[in-house]
Amino acid sequence: MLFRDALKANKAGMSLNAAFTYKEPHGLPPSKGQVFIEAMDARTGEIIEKREIPNLIVRDAGILVTRLLRDSTYPVPGVNGGLRMLAVGTGATGNLLSPDAPQDGQRMLNNELFRKVFASTTYRDGDGLAVAYETNVCDFTTTFSESEAVGPWNEMALLAPFDLSPTPGNPIVNGPDNYDPTIDVTGKDLMLNYLTYSVISKPNTAIFTVTWRISA
Repeated sequence: MLFRDALKANKAGMSLNAAFTYKEPHGLPPSKGQVFIEAMDARTGEIIEKREIPNLIVRDAGILVTRLLRDSTYPVPGVNGGLRMLAVGTGATGNLLSPDAPQDGQRMLNNELFRKVFASTTYRDGDGLAVAYETNVCDFTTTFSESEAVGPWNEMALLAPFDLSPTPGNPIVNGPDNYDPTIDVTGKDLMLNYLTYSVISKPNTAIFTVTWRISA
């Protein structure tokens, strides 16, 4: 599975003596991305599923960006507190074959099934080739074995989790309709983006590899 996200340019501002304020112009295009999904039969190696789906970057992504700009080792000293896991779930609302569009106030999966630490992260150059130096494009890859995350997937998200437990334990129980920016998110999982799609059944005979590409 290959996922592509494009983050709009960061906004910047400055103020002097609380009297003069400068902000970059608005009107930037909304953040958006593309998701490419590929699943393989574990026994035969046959490709059994391919899809291309758009996804949404949620409001809490802004909290994550400012947190990492301030201190990338929060909340665990000495450990990068950025994106670490992919979470998949079965709780997208609406029709099973045509779920409701995601909202940017989403803060947790509706019914999380499984989460797992990335197997690898890879920088890409402008031609999409893997490189050893830092770029503005990075692939986050997770592989689910035959026994992992078995069930009818219809939602997923990239997470900066408070801890690396494979089960959800620190969600922000709020949103999407009543998103509350005043909630203290200390000790909580932060979601970068959220995706809903028509159900994809993950059997215990298949290996799913998910690659989510972020372009900033």
